[in-house]
Amino acid sequence: MDSIDMAVRVLRRDGLVVYPTETVYGLGADALSESAVLKVYEAKGRPLSIPISIAVSDMDMLDAVAVVDDAARAFIERFLPGPVTIILPAKSCLPEILTGGTGLIGIRWPDHEVALAIIARLDSPITATSANVSSESPPTRPEDVYIYNDYLVDGGELPGTPSTVVDLTTRHILRRGAEWEAVKAFLKSLL
Repeated sequence: MDSIDMAVRVLRRDGLVVYPTETVYGLGADALSESAVLKVYEAKGRPLSIPISIAVSDMDMLDAVAVVDDAARAFIERFLPGPVTIILPAKSCLPEILTGGTGLIGIRWPDHEVALAIIARLDSPITATSANVSSESPPTRPEDVYIYNDYLVDGGELPGTPSTVVDLTTRHILRRGAEWEAVKAFLKSLL
């Protein structure tokens, strides 16, 4: 059994998996399982009022979990897959706990073959929060991961620049990260 299959097996049992992305290590759980998502909140020591983003492996999966208008679709075609988290209206198939009561969901479509393979084999979105206790630095190497998990997929050392977070409902950048200047320029072109 390879590491992707092992990660999927853990996720199907509501377990927590640490996985590599093109930015930092993420903490993954089956995003459609409320009990698995609760484990992510517990492991991170994160208040339930703070939303947790999810990761998808393709446009069909993204369309299944969020409302995507034409402007959002244009943004997605330009920046995803890539190191950008987009905020969109959540569809009712997602556990409300993920949105922190906002009705909005953060979505990552990572540009990393391991992350994409895990999500595609699971055939379900997974949580996309950094694999660290809240307020600590996100890990860029397997040996930097101290958060509780059931399985870690070693992707070596990662770049470490977090994703840019952009709210596509308001067209505002909420966190500057990778590619934020290109994101800012593109958002201006939509106005």
